[in-house]
Amino acid sequence: MKKTVLVVDDESDVRKSVRMILETNGYKVIEAKDGDDCIKKVKNKDFDLVLLDIMMPGVPVREVIKHITDVKIIFMSVVRISDARRQGLTAQGNVVDFLQKPFNVSDLVERVKINIED
Repeated sequence: MKKTVLVVDDESDVRKSVRMILETNGYKVIEAKDGDDCIKKVKNKDFDLVLLDIMMPGVPVREVIKHITDVKIIFMSVVRISDARRQGLTAQGNVVDFLQKPFNVSDLVERVKINIED
């Protein structure tokens, strides 16, 4: 059975690109356009991994991650973040990794694979 990834980003181009990359690599992908949409979808469906844009309008990401339980989260951000800040972000609950946008396709696939397969 295919592993399912929820991609949460307010930019439709990012969601579509990530969907295409991950589906090509054998994953099922569901998209959410913002934090509110993400919260609705995690209540109604099981996911194996969530790729979550760290800066979106609407519900703050800190509130969104409270609704994502028992699922690993990889933060995505276009903003450059220091190593110390990155460690602080990945230390929150089930946040396991951080991807800087724009990301390298092979890096995206590798990080998803590492975090979804174990």
